[in-house]
Amino acid sequence: MNRILIAEDEGRIASFLEKGLRGNGFTTTVVADGVAAYEYARAGRFDLMILDIGLPLSDGFTVLRRLRQEMATIPVIILTARDSVADTVAGLEGGADDYLAKPFSFEELLARVRLRLRPERVPETTVLRVGDLALDLRTRRAHVGEHSVDLSTREFALAEIFCRHPDQVLTRQQLLSHVWGFDFDPGSNVVDVYVRYLRRKLGNQRIETVRGSGYRLRVR
Repeated sequence: MNRILIAEDEGRIASFLEKGLRGNGFTTTVVADGVAAYEYARAGRFDLMILDIGLPLSDGFTVLRRLRQEMATIPVIILTARDSVADTVAGLEGGADDYLAKPFSFEELLARVRLRLRPERVPETTVLRVGDLALDLRTRRAHVGEHSVDLSTREFALAEIFCRHPDQVLTRQQLLSHVWGFDFDPGSNVVDVYVRYLRRKLGNQRIETVRGSGYRLRVR
């Protein structure tokens, strides 16, 4: 049974992670500050760490840097409310194996955890392509043809789930859960608003409305 260290100081999120991971067969330990995260991770008793950047006493970047300087190989998935490209790059270049911005869906986190725990890793897809649309998952940049398109964190997450399921109808609730995670409001029209944003940036005809069902990314 894989052992996961959760370094998260916000109780609601830590409980959300612990409950979900235990429900999927993992053993979990929760710590709430950077000093404890470092000490637990370096002890070598865990198979993976989920690391919040904004920890008290010692932030996640410092914890990660110290672990990698000591050649600790524990896979690390960073969680953070920071959504700038600079912070994403800093986390990855600092030795993180993956990066998720809050809010996030548990299903996406679980998929990333399982990927990092595979005994034999297959080459990871870092660029999703659907027609002339390309999403770089490491730099969080989008391209339409030869043109770079600036997307916010939520816009990119919405574009990503469409690209992972091309030509498939996705319901509003599926999209809410994926992009807004534990913070989503089932009665909100935020999905429709963000689909309009994506249409303006990626092309009006790219995302199709399926009446009574949801939305679909058309494969050109």
